[in-house]
Order: sequence, then C-alpha cells, then structure tokens
Amino acid sequence: MMDCIFWKTFTHYFLHLAFPAVIAFVFYRSNWKKVYLILLATMLVDLDHLLANPIFDPGRNSIGFHFLHSYYAIAVYFLLLLFKGNLRIIGIGLLFHMFTDFQDYEFWCH
Repeated sequence: MMDCIFWKTFTHYFLHLAFPAVIAFVFYRSNWKKVYLILLATMLVDLDHLLANPIFDPGRNSIGFHFLHSYYAIAVYFLLLLFKGNLRIIGIGLLFHMFTDFQDYEFWCH
C-alpha cells in the first residue's frame, strides 16, 4: 500500500510540475519558458479547493466536485483550444490539469 501511495503522489506532482515543461519544450520550443510558466499558472484552478470542507480529501475525486473542476468548466477549457496564443496555452494547461486530477483518482489506490 505504501508503494501505491508513493507512486500516486510522485505521478501527481510529476504531471503537475515537470510534465508541463515537456509540453512547453516539445510544442513551443522557441518560447518554452514563457509557456511553461503559463502552464504552471493554470494550477491556480485549484483555488476552488479552498471552498471545500475538508480542503483536501484524498478519497475525493476533484473532477465534478469543485466548481472549476466541473464538467461545465471543462467544456469551457475545451473551447479555449479554438483560440490562438495564450488562450490556447491556458486551455491546454487547464485540460492537462483535469487529466492529472482524473488519473490521480481513477488509476490509483484510494
């Protein structure tokens, strides 16, 4: 069980902090540092967790629970992909964040 918790935590933070650098470098090589910072900034979407009680519950799926993690919000994040520039990058970051939270709940021990 401890092994599962370690890998779940490692994967969660790797996907939130390190993998966006890979996305930025591979798809936006000439501007990768700026894109990486934008992708990191999309983690502010987690501010909606502050409205929950408890703020953190390892057994709770964020997707569909918090309002910025709702299916309506995710639909808006998909719409951001239709724009160019920073809005598209924000959409990518938000959708990747949703994927990270989804896999964190669905694919690991809980």
